[in-house]
Amino acid sequence: MPTETRSFLITESDNRLKDKTGKVFTVPTGWENLPAGDASVTRKLKSLGPTWTVQEKKGRKAFSHGVWAAKEQIEQAITLVKAQRADPKHQKKLAQVKVRREAKETVFGEDFQQAIIQFLNFDQKHHLLVEQLSKLVKEHAVPVGSGTVARSSSVTLEDKAALAVMAWMRHKTSAYDSTPVPRVKGARRELRRQIARQSERILAKYRSGEDFDFKACPLCKALHG
Repeated sequence: MPTETRSFLITESDNRLKDKTGKVFTVPTGWENLPAGDASVTRKLKSLGPTWTVQEKKGRKAFSHGVWAAKEQIEQAITLVKAQRADPKHQKKLAQVKVRREAKETVFGEDFQQAIIQFLNFDQKHHLLVEQLSKLVKEHAVPVGSGTVARSSSVTLEDKAALAVMAWMRHKTSAYDSTPVPRVKGARRELRRQIARQSERILAKYRSGEDFDFKACPLCKALHG
């Protein structure tokens, strides 16, 4: 029924939607699709009345195909959000939120870099190199929206640092990005394991403080080009 809020997993056709049970529904007359992209308008629309949300699952990810609702309801949601955004009080609140978010990100970045340095645990003779490497890893992993493990909420800071270092080295000190991987289950995982072992051997040399040919080291080459 149009009066019920529903979720759908796939678009069957231009005006027919299929839910997770396989049941097909026809979009009510007078309804339109609000495309994904503006989270504020979408939230406002859902608060105004019944909506039909459409998502498509690909692997573990879900991709939005927008929200269906009455045309006048969509227009009302857009109008209300525009008015809110034009309000000086709203603009001031956004500015304050931005300042707090940037301050929080700065602290997180500093803590994350220190965790990287602790994981690397290089001999004191490599103190300049460890500062350079930790900064590069942080800049690669920390940005919001990067999709890296550093943004995960289910991993400890220490584990995030370790995984971020290994990911950076995988891309910068090995041929991982140019190595063809067979379309066989577990093949990419095994390749990553092999590269991780190689990366650990490289890091071990810097941790021990032993002398070796730095010019031939993949890490040095990656850092100094």
